[in-house]
Amino acid sequence: MPTPLQPAAPAHYDRVTIAFHWLTALLVVGLFALAEIWDFLPRGTPTRRLLQHLHISFGLLFAAVFVLRIVWRLTAGRRLPPAATGWLRVASTGVHGLLYLLMAAQIVLGFLFRWAQGEPFAFFSLFDVPTLIAIDHEQRRFIGGLHDTVAWCIIILALLHALAGLFHHYVLRDGVLRRMLSSR
Repeated sequence: MPTPLQPAAPAHYDRVTIAFHWLTALLVVGLFALAEIWDFLPRGTPTRRLLQHLHISFGLLFAAVFVLRIVWRLTAGRRLPPAATGWLRVASTGVHGLLYLLMAAQIVLGFLFRWAQGEPFAFFSLFDVPTLIAIDHEQRRFIGGLHDTVAWCIIILALLHALAGLFHHYVLRDGVLRRMLSSR
């Protein structure tokens, strides 16, 4: 039992929530990196096509993780009290909501963009994803541009999110960052 001089151990999110958080972060950064790297390669080269196929497969994995994360959060995930009050709480809630909205939009845009390209896409060559909506090929550039813009918005917000976590940890020393780390 903590004494008045020792703060109580910070509450942690459950292991599944923590795993979903860090897997999402890894996938977002990895997907962004793949897309940025292939831009430096000439069109049609085997390496560029490989990176694009990996991007598509990991994008499908990201979509699945995102849906499972939402379901977990709504049904079984541990809910912790807000870590901040006032404007910090408003900012935190707003950034989290915007990140979720942008990630959902990015998934939809990824599917639409691929369907607009008129090419099949597969999950690690295990199975093809069927075209569910016919998208006019002329919309490809517009959808692709949106997909790129949303990716940059996600990366910028994720960076701000990470910096806020470090601010909480090193400046405010309030245990917020430890809530998303393993309780071990």
